[in-house]
Amino acid sequence: MTTQVAVDIDGRRVTIPAGTTALDAADAAGVRIPTLCHHPDLRDVGSCRLCMVEVEGQAGLQAACTYPVTADLRLRTDSPRVVDARRGVLELLMGEHPDRCPECVRTGECELQALATEYGVGPAPARVSRPLQLVDLLGPAVTVDLDACIGCLRCVRTCAELQDLGILGVVGRGSSTAVSTYLGLPLAEVSCIACGQCINRCPTGALRPVDRTAELFAALADPTKHVVIQTAPAPRAAIGEEFGFEPGTPLTWQLNTALRRLGFDRVFDTSFAADLTVIEEGAELLVRLYENLVLGSSTHPLPLLTSCSPGWVTDLEHRDPDHLAHLSSCRSPQQMFGSLIKTWYAQQEGRDPADIVSVSLMPCTAKKFEATRPELTHDGRPDVDMALTTRELAAMMRARGIGLADVPASDFDDPFGTASGSGVIFGVTGGVMESALRTVIELVTGRPAEDYFSHADITPVRGFEGVRSIEVTLDRVGPVPPILAHLLPNLEWLRGTTLRCAVAHGTANAHAVMEDLRAGGRFSTYHFIEVMACPGGCLGGGGQPVPTSATVRAARARSIYAEDARYGQTGRARKSHENPAVLRLYRDLLTDGPGGPTSHRLLHTTYTGRGTYVGATR
Repeated sequence: MTTQVAVDIDGRRVTIPAGTTALDAADAAGVRIPTLCHHPDLRDVGSCRLCMVEVEGQAGLQAACTYPVTADLRLRTDSPRVVDARRGVLELLMGEHPDRCPECVRTGECELQALATEYGVGPAPARVSRPLQLVDLLGPAVTVDLDACIGCLRCVRTCAELQDLGILGVVGRGSSTAVSTYLGLPLAEVSCIACGQCINRCPTGALRPVDRTAELFAALADPTKHVVIQTAPAPRAAIGEEFGFEPGTPLTWQLNTALRRLGFDRVFDTSFAADLTVIEEGAELLVRLYENLVLGSSTHPLPLLTSCSPGWVTDLEHRDPDHLAHLSSCRSPQQMFGSLIKTWYAQQEGRDPADIVSVSLMPCTAKKFEATRPELTHDGRPDVDMALTTRELAAMMRARGIGLADVPASDFDDPFGTASGSGVIFGVTGGVMESALRTVIELVTGRPAEDYFSHADITPVRGFEGVRSIEVTLDRVGPVPPILAHLLPNLEWLRGTTLRCAVAHGTANAHAVMEDLRAGGRFSTYHFIEVMACPGGCLGGGGQPVPTSATVRAARARSIYAEDARYGQTGRARKSHENPAVLRLYRDLLTDGPGGPTSHRLLHTTYTGRGTYVGATR
C-alpha cells in the first residue's frame, strides 16, 4: 500500500503519495508554480531553477520539479524570498536574450516572454548576448536561433528520452555552453528525422520550422496562380487551440470557410487521399501475404510496415536500411494528393501545372522535408509546393484578421471533397491500422466489419500505449472482389488465417519494435505494423499548437474519433472502399486497379536509404 503524506502548500492542504514531487503536489492543490525546463512529457532535471520553493525547516530553496515529498511538510511558493529568486533567474535569462520579441515566431506564446511580463522583468539595458546565429539546419524543415536558446534542455531531453534519437547535446562550458548536434554536424548529416518534437517543446523561439508563409501570401495575391490547399484531420482537431478554444474542439467545416476568406481557390480534404492509401496499402498487404504464404517468396517480406509518416520513413532509412524492403511502397496521403493535383486535377481543370500552387496543412514539420524530395516531383516541379504547419496557418489567419469563433461552416470542394471516417482517423495513432482492417476484413470475408467489431470501431488499436497489438482471424473468405481481381486468383488460401498486427507511435517505441524484429522476436511473426514518428500519431506532430501534453493529445483524439462517428450518424461512408469519390477515381483514372501501373506511377515510390526517395518516372 502506498504511503500517503500531507502537504500544506500556501495554506492549502493536500494528501499525496509519498515520493510525489513538490511541483505535482502543488498542481494537485491547485497552486501554480512557474517553470521553464519542466514539460509533462519529459523527465525533470531542474535546470532552469525557476520553480524554486521554500520547504519549512530547510535553509535553501528547492527546485519543486525534482524535490520529492516523503513526509508531511509545509511549502511556500509565493514568499518574497521565492519571488526574488525567480525574478533573479528571469533577469539573468533576459540579460542574454535577444531583444527581437516583436518579430519572433513565438511572440504571444513564448513562455519566457510571458513569465518576464508576469514578474516585471524586461531586457537588460546592457546585456551580454551572443551574435545572431540563425542557422538552417535541415533544408526546408528546421532552423535554430542559438541566440534565443535559454539552456532549458527540453530539446535535448525530447530527442533522447521521447524519441530515442539522441542527436542533440550540450557542448562547451560556462558562458560558451550551447546546444549542438554530435560533433557539431548539421542535422542533415546526423540522424535527425525533422519530426519537430524539439520545436514543439522549446519554450522560446530558439527552434522553429522553416517559414514560407510570405511566399504563400504572395501566391494568394497573384491572379495568375491557382492556389489549392489540402487539410489533414489532425490540424483540424487542434487549430482551435490557437484561437482560444478548448483542445479537441472540432472546427473542420469552419476552417474551410476561413481558408476561402484567406484566398485559397479550392479547399480539399487530405482524408480523401488517406482513403486512397488504405485501398492501395490494403491491396499491397494482401499481395505480400499471397507471395509469402502461398508462393514462398520473401522478395517483399512481412511484416509490412506503414509509410505514411515521413519522419518514421527517414528514421528507418537512417537506422535500419536493411529493413527497407518491409516498408510499404505507398506514398503518404500528402504526396498521393500532391501527385493527383499536378497531374489529373490539372488536366481536368485545363490548367498548366506550373500555374497551380499546391499547399498542404499538416501537423508535422517532416512534411516540409518530404515535400522537397526531388523524386516526388513532376517535370521538375514538386507535387506539393508548400507544407504549412498548424501554427503557421493560424499565424496567417491572425495576420489577416480571420478567426474561427463566428465563421459559418462550409464543405470541402470537389473532386477531392468526399472522404470516409476511415480517412479521418489517420490523424491519430492506430488510425491507419483501424482503417486498413475495416477494409481488408470486408474485402476478404465479404462480411461487414461490424460483424467482427461493434460499430466497426476496432478499439484494441486505439489508445496511447507505446505498442499495441491485435489478432484478427479470417474465419471465412468470399470471392475475390472486382477491385482486387487483377492481383489475386482466389482468397481460399486466407481461410482461417489469423492476421497479427501492431501499432507503435513515437520513434522510441518504433525502435523497440525494430530491435525485436531484427532479433527474430515476436514481431518477426507479424503481418502488418503501423508506425508513426510522433507521440500520439499526427495529432501530436511537431507543427501542432503548444502546449502539447498527454491530456491535450487525448482531447484531440476524441475530436477525431467523434468526427468519424458523425460520418456514420449522417449516412456518410466510414470505410475507405465505400468512398464514392475514390471509387470514381479508380473508374476514371486508376483503371488498372490498386497496385496497377497507373497507381504505381502516381501513388507509389521506392525507398533506398539515407533519406532518399527513388520514385517511378512519370
